[in-house]
Amino acid sequence: MVTMPDTSAPRLIAIGETMALIAPARPEPLATTQDVRLLIGGAESNVAIHAAQLGIRSAWVSAVGDDPLGVRVRDEVASHGVDVGWVSTDPHAPTGVYFKDPGRGVLYYRRGSAASAMTPDTVAEVPLEQADLVHVSGITPALSSSCAALVDSVVDRVTAGQGILSFDVNHRAALWQPDAAALALLALARRADLVFVGLDEAEGLWGTADADAVRALIPEPALLVVKDGDVGATEYERRDGADVRTFTPAIKTEVVEAVGAGDAFAAGYLSAHLSGATAEERLLAGHRRAHLVLQSTGDLLPDDAADDTLTIDQA
Repeated sequence: MVTMPDTSAPRLIAIGETMALIAPARPEPLATTQDVRLLIGGAESNVAIHAAQLGIRSAWVSAVGDDPLGVRVRDEVASHGVDVGWVSTDPHAPTGVYFKDPGRGVLYYRRGSAASAMTPDTVAEVPLEQADLVHVSGITPALSSSCAALVDSVVDRVTAGQGILSFDVNHRAALWQPDAAALALLALARRADLVFVGLDEAEGLWGTADADAVRALIPEPALLVVKDGDVGATEYERRDGADVRTFTPAIKTEVVEAVGAGDAFAAGYLSAHLSGATAEERLLAGHRRAHLVLQSTGDLLPDDAADDTLTIDQA
């Protein structure tokens, strides 16, 4: 079942799985906690939500199970002003679930999920060509062969038009073998218009030692952003056949939890880019959004959170 979306096309469309998230209410092990919270989590929906909060008309495309968790995931994303009209409900597969075990990592229960069964048909009626920007990540092609085919079809459709194809490498080592991940993620990055990659994940995947080495390996995108944790981020923008390199330092932050900061950075950057910002402004917008999320225990922020109200020390 698909709910018919608003007929006016969103500026940003993000495509990928979002799962129900179960986490201890306090920072204590799953094995001993007595109280948990039921939340949601997904890289692409995080980007769509942050972008919507920053004033960009956004949509999230995915599949959920015909179960209460699917209802909760869809309703939570929609509650932040994101169009969920192209989210399908699969009566034969469940909504994925994952657990946070503080200090011990994350436990995923997503095999056979509704989202892992997505195919190119999932986006057949989605107006990808009308969006200013379509965002995907390296998580989706790792879920299944049909999801890999979905991402291929999205890349083909968007890059053939006037919109921007944004790709966050977002390597998840648990989802596939190292050699397969390195080859597939590099191929997708080289086909995108705009790429986000962490310096640490690039080194792990491809052995690149610094941001310039990443750009030498991935020269094709018009925009490449290499993130280096609490050091800063470097943008490479191709102008008139040559690269313009811009570095902006990260904002000093007392980190509560790092999960979700990469999605927040991407959303801040993309929202600024869609608003016509300069390279420095784009990078700073990414840092500002990540700065807020790093100070919280969740991936998302309240809808009334405004990063322009903060006094930021970049020293």
